[in-house]
Amino acid sequence: MDSRVSELFGGCCRPGGGPAMGGNLKARGAGGSSSCGGPKGKKKNGRNRGGKANNPPYLPPEAEDGNIEYKLKLVNPSQYRFEHLVTQMKWRLQEGRGEAVYQIGVEDNGLLVGLAEEEMRASLKTLHRMAEKVGADITVLREREVDYDSDTPRKITEVLVRKVPDNQQFLDLRVAVLGNVDSGKSTLLGVLTQGELDNGRGRARLNLFRHLHEIQSGRTSSISFEILGFNSKGEVVNYSDSRTAEEICESSSKMITFIDLAGHHKYLHTTIFGLTSYCPDCALLLVSANTGIAGTTREHLGLALALKVPFFIVVSKVDLCAKTTVERTVRQLERVLKQPGCHKVPMLVTSEDDAVTAAQQFAQSPNITPIFTLSSVSGESLDLLKVFLNILPPLTNSKEQEELMQQLTEFQVDEIYTVPEVGTVVGGTLSSGICREGDQLVVGPTDDGCFLELKVCSIQRNRSACRVLRAGQAATLALGDFDRALLRKDKLRTGEKAVVRFHFLKHPEYLKVGAKLLFREGVTKGIGHVTDVQAITAGEAQASMGF
Repeated sequence: MDSRVSELFGGCCRPGGGPAMGGNLKARGAGGSSSCGGPKGKKKNGRNRGGKANNPPYLPPEAEDGNIEYKLKLVNPSQYRFEHLVTQMKWRLQEGRGEAVYQIGVEDNGLLVGLAEEEMRASLKTLHRMAEKVGADITVLREREVDYDSDTPRKITEVLVRKVPDNQQFLDLRVAVLGNVDSGKSTLLGVLTQGELDNGRGRARLNLFRHLHEIQSGRTSSISFEILGFNSKGEVVNYSDSRTAEEICESSSKMITFIDLAGHHKYLHTTIFGLTSYCPDCALLLVSANTGIAGTTREHLGLALALKVPFFIVVSKVDLCAKTTVERTVRQLERVLKQPGCHKVPMLVTSEDDAVTAAQQFAQSPNITPIFTLSSVSGESLDLLKVFLNILPPLTNSKEQEELMQQLTEFQVDEIYTVPEVGTVVGGTLSSGICREGDQLVVGPTDDGCFLELKVCSIQRNRSACRVLRAGQAATLALGDFDRALLRKDKLRTGEKAVVRFHFLKHPEYLKVGAKLLFREGVTKGIGHVTDVQAITAGEAQASMGF
């Protein structure tokens, strides 16, 4: 592991310097446990059991918020203590939107004490009972021996706890797939979601293409979506065994939605639209091992940096190259990532332990950039990417999510369809609030500035029926016989014009025809010239602008 990673995440080391847990977790604030379901109160610091001259191995102190819980041991708790532990688990699962990570054998201050085999077995048995109580499953991620002040072997065990959230609200992470043309983006997604390796001639990508010219050229020109599910035990749920998208959703506790974006330069506007409109949680930047950073790779990297989308890198087609060629491509990527414009910390993933560590640190620090090297033909290191995606926690804060859901319902329209026997359907992302089947909403503004009433007839997420949509989730809404001609996408494209009313928050501004005006709202930015000033009132100006 890169020494800069260890510096970022504290002294997660054995005495003498070796990594104890692969450089595990970064603290989000010191804290501990309490008997209630809310944020936990502080606990007493753990005892220094060592008495040795060497510094003891440790993790950062346990955080009050987040989905990571430290437990020294869970051996034969009383009934009262057991109920308290279950309440704690509910809190951690709520923080992780259905996922939590337990570190067994670790004190609240991060000291890696470890447990003997019998105590660890009893602790895992108790953890399993706790998970059953809340309707969850547990999966052992990894175990590590701790060489610290003990004559008998002592271990630390890291456990993933995952449940199926209520009301079909499975954990959903959106991953935008970027990379130069012919780097293997669609092929990789085909292999991941279909469960079969590629034949070396692009067979795996055929099911992902939407247009005839894409099949003929082998190049993506539009935005497509593919899903990869994981069940409560961390097992992959995909299209193998003739599963439909609806069956995958029903069987999954966690869903990865891949947004496959175009790699060719002439479709760059489509790629930008996908990155800005579909609000991905993170991005996967694919780089071909035999060509390195070429074509639109730098542009896609720059887009991710400019939009502040966290990203990780996959180096593909390692089966076509000598080991030295792959290493040269990785070194090239590391140099680019460390440049002042990026200021990233590359982390090469070569083992399952690395993949678990990378997933945790990627979510906790925007500087960490995991790098995978794999082949969609031989399957080399493909499982490491699956482990990473399975462990990757939510990248949004649960409190921020709750605040968004308390706001008024606002749905951003990105796609418009007409479906036989269904009517008009719009696709997009719920920016704020909650949307339910049967809700009465308004849409607009129309060309004359009006908002029109409509009814949400049905909702689908990942091609599966859904009754409730929450802020941050992408979905399609069926609007029945609502006139499609009255709808348009929520986007101004280069060269388009619109009449925009600006309200200056602090004080009125003087505008004149020909003046250049720049504005920004969140990630939306615009620049243009004032072509006609109609009125200037107290704090308001209405102007016609060309973008």
